Amino acid sequence: MPGGPPIWGWTACRTSAPVLRKAKLDLRRFERRPDEVLLRRDVLDRQLINVEGARLVRANEIELAHLGGSWRVVGVDTGPRGGLRRLLPKRLGSRIATGEFLDWAGVEPFVGHVPTVRLRVPHPKLAKLHPAQIADLVEAASRREGEEIIQAVGDDDRELEADVFEELDDHHQREFLEDRTDAEIAEIVSRMAPDDAADIVGELDEERREPVLALLPVSHRVKVRALLGYDPAEAGGLMSPDFLLLGPTTPAADALQAARRSTIAPELLTVVFVASPDGALQGAVPVTALLRAEPAQRLEALVKHEIPCLSPDASFEEVARLMADYNLTAIPVADEHERMVGVVTVDDVLEAMLPRGWRRRFGLLGED
Repeated sequence: MPGGPPIWGWTACRTSAPVLRKAKLDLRRFERRPDEVLLRRDVLDRQLINVEGARLVRANEIELAHLGGSWRVVGVDTGPRGGLRRLLPKRLGSRIATGEFLDWAGVEPFVGHVPTVRLRVPHPKLAKLHPAQIADLVEAASRREGEEIIQAVGDDDRELEADVFEELDDHHQREFLEDRTDAEIAEIVSRMAPDDAADIVGELDEERREPVLALLPVSHRVKVRALLGYDPAEAGGLMSPDFLLLGPTTPAADALQAARRSTIAPELLTVVFVASPDGALQGAVPVTALLRAEPAQRLEALVKHEIPCLSPDASFEEVARLMADYNLTAIPVADEHERMVGVVTVDDVLEAMLPRGWRRRFGLLGED
C-alpha cells in the first residue's frame, strides 16, 4: 500500500536471505495493484477456506516454489509446527520438521478487507459442497468472513444462497439478514420452501415481517403467512404445506406420473396421501409400493390406513414419538375436519432434536 516498504525483484530464496535479480534497485514505495493479494498481510496468520475439506484453516506458513521462471505459492502449512517454527529463533525453528501442507489450489483466502478484491472461490468448487457444509463455514467464520462466503455464493447462484440460509442456525440467520433490505430478504425467502421461509420471516423484527411478506409471490405469501400462525414448537410450526394428495380411485401408474411431474421437494414425496371425495384423509401409500404395484391397481387397494395423523397443535414430543413408533419418514397433519393441511418430515424432527452447534462439537466440521 502507499507508504509501505519498497519492493525489489529477486531470483532465489535461501535460508539466510533472498538473492536479488539485478543490482539496480527501484526505491519507489510499493503500491498494491487491483486484485492483488499480499501473502504476509492477507494470507499469513489468517483463516482460509479449505474448499476440498469444507472447513476453515489457518495459514501458519506459506510454501513457495520456483516454477516456470517465476516464484509461485504452492501450499500452506495449517498445522501448529509452522507457527512454532516462526516463533522460535532460526537455530531452533529449523529443527522442527515441516507439517502437512495443503495445496494452494484447494484453498482460498478471505480478502474482504482489500477494496479491489472479492472472494474468488469458483462457483464449481462451492457447488460441490452441500449447503449445510457452506453454512458450517459461515458459522465458523467471523462476521466479515461469513458475509464474504455468502456474497461469493449469491453472486453465482441465488438458489444455493437460499439453501445456505436455510441451513444457518437462528442466530446467524438474524445476523446476516439484519443489514439487508426488505427486497433482498424477500428475494432470498422467495426461493425457499414455505416452512423454511416461515422460519426466516419469523426471525425478523415484527415491524419488518409484513413488508417482506408483501414482496413475496402471492402463492408463496399465502403459504408462509398461514405457517406463521402456528406455534413453531408444535406440528403446525414444523410442517410443510406441500404434499401430494390423490383420490382413492387413482391408478398406481397415474400416481407415479403425478409424482414425476410434481415440483414438491423430494423428501416430501416419499409417500402419496389419499383422501376421500369429500377431502377427508384416508391414509398414505409409500412410493415404493407404487413402484411394485400393477399399473392399473388403485390407491384404495394399496393405502395404509394405520398411519397416524397429527393435529396442528400436537406437541413436538408427540410428533417425534409417533414417527419413531411407526418408523415414518413423513407424517400427515390434518385439521378438525380431517382435511390434510401439511406434512412433517423426519429431517425437520432431527433438526429440532439436535443440539445447537453439534456438528462442530463432535468434530464433523473438521476445523483445524
